[in-house]
Amino acid sequence: MNKDYILGVFKDEESLVEAFEKVKQKGILPFEVYTPYPVHEILEGMGNKTRISHAAFFFGLFSAIGILTFLTWAATISWPINYGGKPTNSFPSFIVVTIVATILSITLLTLFTFSARAKIFPGKVPEIFHSRATDDRFVMVIDKKSLGENEESVNAIITAHGEVE
Repeated sequence: MNKDYILGVFKDEESLVEAFEKVKQKGILPFEVYTPYPVHEILEGMGNKTRISHAAFFFGLFSAIGILTFLTWAATISWPINYGGKPTNSFPSFIVVTIVATILSITLLTLFTFSARAKIFPGKVPEIFHSRATDDRFVMVIDKKSLGENEESVNAIITAHGEVE
């Protein structure tokens, strides 16, 4: 992995957004931007759209179908029990269990999907660019490889908009 980065450290959101817009106008997209809270201009400007909600929908759909199929199979084929003349496939009794198990399945599968996608796993050593990156500072990380001949102009933009450190 390339370790040559330019760090722009800012005290406030306004100076970060201004510097981000000017760097983006140069045709350079920062490698990453770390903020203490979500900054919507940065999120939209980075262009990283997530599809985790689509995955969660399909996890829920397939989980509900699988759970209902299992409950129907268990009640009618595997272990049919006649309770006082009631039918073995009493669908309304499956609804509560299906809802709760579907919510559990969606939660766990989405957590695992997010963790795998973000490459978060136990024992991973985090790559920390700045010690106060998400405490009270706004940090814009730019890969020097993507700059080409624009390195001086990007440094000037970052310095002009309030580089703190």
